[in-house]
Amino acid sequence: MNTTWRTCLAAAACLVAAMGAQAQDFPSKPIRIVMGFPAGGPLDQHARLLSDKLQAELGQPIVMDYKPGAGGTLGAQEVMKAAPDGHTLMIANTGVMVINPALYPKLPYQTLRDFTPIARTAMQPLALLVSNNTPVKTLPEFISYAKAHPGKVNFGSAGNGGISHLVPEMFKTATGIQMVHIPYKGSAPAFTDLMGGQVQFMAESIPQAAAYHKQGKVRALAVTSRERNPALPEIPTAIESGLKGFEVVGFYGFLAPAGTPKPVVDRLSQAFQKVMENPELRERMVSQGANPDFMGSETFAKFLAAEMPRWADAVKASGTKMD
Repeated sequence: MNTTWRTCLAAAACLVAAMGAQAQDFPSKPIRIVMGFPAGGPLDQHARLLSDKLQAELGQPIVMDYKPGAGGTLGAQEVMKAAPDGHTLMIANTGVMVINPALYPKLPYQTLRDFTPIARTAMQPLALLVSNNTPVKTLPEFISYAKAHPGKVNFGSAGNGGISHLVPEMFKTATGIQMVHIPYKGSAPAFTDLMGGQVQFMAESIPQAAAYHKQGKVRALAVTSRERNPALPEIPTAIESGLKGFEVVGFYGFLAPAGTPKPVVDRLSQAFQKVMENPELRERMVSQGANPDFMGSETFAKFLAAEMPRWADAVKASGTKMD
């Protein structure tokens, strides 16, 4: 064996030893969770719900760091550039990880190249809603109504390119109906116009949708998860309503910078799994509208790879592009 090969092997051995030592010492300082959105939203609530128990499991403080802007892109960039040692994580949702890559032509990151998935912690189903003055009570009735009034049914969303925009686009593709998209600056004004009948249809996350439905202000026709939701137990799934295979849910998950050592990734993933086993935490997650649904690192990576083309098709169908 020549000197060059001996040098390479020695360097590799040192690297493996260093990684092993790093994993053994991990975590050695507070763990920073970067949030690409303002404090107080659903994603922030989810992170804070997990952080106390995660802190106890890992033996280090958990620090939230808010980097809002550009649909979560600024926070993603912050994590992408961080040291890959497991002490900087990102909490992300469907928009940041699988919609933005299709929505922004000049996006500065690639999900599967620039990040290491750690754990998926929750799925977030939506409810399909209609205004009270729309003369339907079931999803099949709404599909028939929309087909009988092509182009005359409006759907509202919280803004171009978000999940409340793209789920109706998927619904249009699955049913062959025509609807006109009316984007709003947030879900609150969209709900106002849904209640007033200016738009006839919306897809929104369960907590807000369930509250308005129970108050009799809008009518929920179906939920987009595979199983019925505890917040709306009397409302069937879209699949139950005859829309075969229509399961569309958002997700919450945690990722680290690419290159994070596998032993560190495994330690973090196992910590999240342990935290997710807590019954009280799971109940609180459901009350926040997020269904507990853990995936470890490798399974989460496969999930992301499968979701990306699906949402890219929805973005393409919508014709939406963001600068």
